[in-house]
Amino acid sequence: MRKLLVYLKDYKKESVLGPLFKLLEASFELIVPLVVASMIDVGIANRDKGYIIRMCLVMAALGLIGLVCSVTAQYFAARAAVGFATKLRHGLFAHIQSLSFSQMDKEGTSTLITRMTSDINQVQSGVNLVLRLFLRSPFIVFGAMIMAFTVDVKAALIFVVVIPVLSVIVFGIMLISIPIFKKVQEGLDRVLGITRENLTGVRVIRAFGEEAHEIQKFDKETDSLKRVQEFAGRVSALMNPLTYIVINGGLMMLIYVGALRVEAGILTQGQVVALVNYMSQILVELVKLANLIITVTKAVACGNRIESIFEIPAGMGQGLSSGSAVAGTAGTVEFDHVVLRYHKGGEEALTDIHFKAERGSTIGVIGGTGSGKSSLVNLIPRFYDVEKGAVKVDGRDVREYDLTNLRDKIGVVMQKAVLFKGTIRENLLWGNENATDEELWEALRTAQAEEFVMQKEGKLEEMIEQEGRNLSGGQKQRLSIARALVKKPEILILDDSASALDYATDAALRKSIKEMPGQTTVFIVSQRASSLLHADQIIVLDDGRVTGIGRHEELLRDCETYQEIYYSQFERKEGAGA
Repeated sequence: MRKLLVYLKDYKKESVLGPLFKLLEASFELIVPLVVASMIDVGIANRDKGYIIRMCLVMAALGLIGLVCSVTAQYFAARAAVGFATKLRHGLFAHIQSLSFSQMDKEGTSTLITRMTSDINQVQSGVNLVLRLFLRSPFIVFGAMIMAFTVDVKAALIFVVVIPVLSVIVFGIMLISIPIFKKVQEGLDRVLGITRENLTGVRVIRAFGEEAHEIQKFDKETDSLKRVQEFAGRVSALMNPLTYIVINGGLMMLIYVGALRVEAGILTQGQVVALVNYMSQILVELVKLANLIITVTKAVACGNRIESIFEIPAGMGQGLSSGSAVAGTAGTVEFDHVVLRYHKGGEEALTDIHFKAERGSTIGVIGGTGSGKSSLVNLIPRFYDVEKGAVKVDGRDVREYDLTNLRDKIGVVMQKAVLFKGTIRENLLWGNENATDEELWEALRTAQAEEFVMQKEGKLEEMIEQEGRNLSGGQKQRLSIARALVKKPEILILDDSASALDYATDAALRKSIKEMPGQTTVFIVSQRASSLLHADQIIVLDDGRVTGIGRHEELLRDCETYQEIYYSQFERKEGAGA
């Protein structure tokens, strides 16, 4: 948690002024019991109405000054807390962007979302309350005790007993609560994960009639979260009753001792009232402190969770290469005996992959489900790092490149077409923010998307809803391909990105990509053997290993894996036609 406080450095002034004004407010508050005592012992005892009125005006002035100090303190505290949370959120988001795909897979999307939202909100509340109360409440507690000693030493000894007992209760409950609140946030992670999974997969759930099962699973997790929250609530709920018991016990002793000392002529009635007021102030402040401790406990637990994300080292170390090609290797991609594992100690996702793609060539990648097709192409833009061997682009190891320079060379179209809320133009400009309308339409034509975009009322200005909900699967895929083509990349990766297209559109797409000006090296990952018939090289994968490399005719003759894939597909096609 302490490492996060670096994000408060731009709010040093607010972090000092907030507590300072709270201490000023507390100082004026500590004077009030003495004014009340003076009013009783002098004004009321002597029936001096003028003195009583003057003391009332003094109390009103102290209250007004305290109010101004309190409002000012809350302004500075809120400004610092909100600014701190904003900078923390920016820093966390930037750090998450630096993590590798493996690290993000390991942590999970739902827990990262919880840390970005709920956890940071809890930390913000904690910082706000700390700046307002962390100094004020102890100042009032110990200030009241000191003021009690100025009134009467013997009576003030009761304060000396009460305050340590209260401190043990408050801090003991805090130490018990911290790990419990951490479990609460972990439970929220799980509930968020199930919620996110159900909302994104709602159509599949309903198609299979699994609503009752998913509701049962959700109820199980929420009930588990409820039990942890109830336990945390019971522990926290002990704070107020225990503090009230101790404080009220102290008040009883104080009134008893005070009565004896008034009867003995040692104390005045006003002084006893002042002592009772100081004890009441301690009670109020300890209730505030108890609530502060609960909030701070939550904030510390959440802060530690956020800090654990910052402690994950950036997954991709930045190379220094500007992106210039080694002589005679521009546009080439080479896999040099590559081995990939997603997690340490796990099975190899790719084993001893070795081939070279020349500039301008078309490379097909085919294999069964889970054979490592996407893993292979994800190594080229360095979404993952190899464990052994090297992936070279333009003759350089991708780990030597500055990531921005490397990815500027590459256009990637993922398996799942992802579009963002905004116009078609705004989505296409992700490929090249300086692209002209002519370049955008050229990319749309190549991607076989021109016709349906022309039919839209707004054309390039047509709005796309979040995740492209107002487009079909094929339309989303074609726009995703157009976005990559706007970039005019040296290397184009199509990771099963035409799965929603019919055979005619798929064939037209491949033909137009082949006819693109320049020499773009194209990687096509596909389940369809027909999509790869004219590739210069086809890489056949089985369980992470290459079982064949060559042209279609060669593989059909020599590669058993490719034969199984090809004939099974064409047999189905012939059977369907029959």
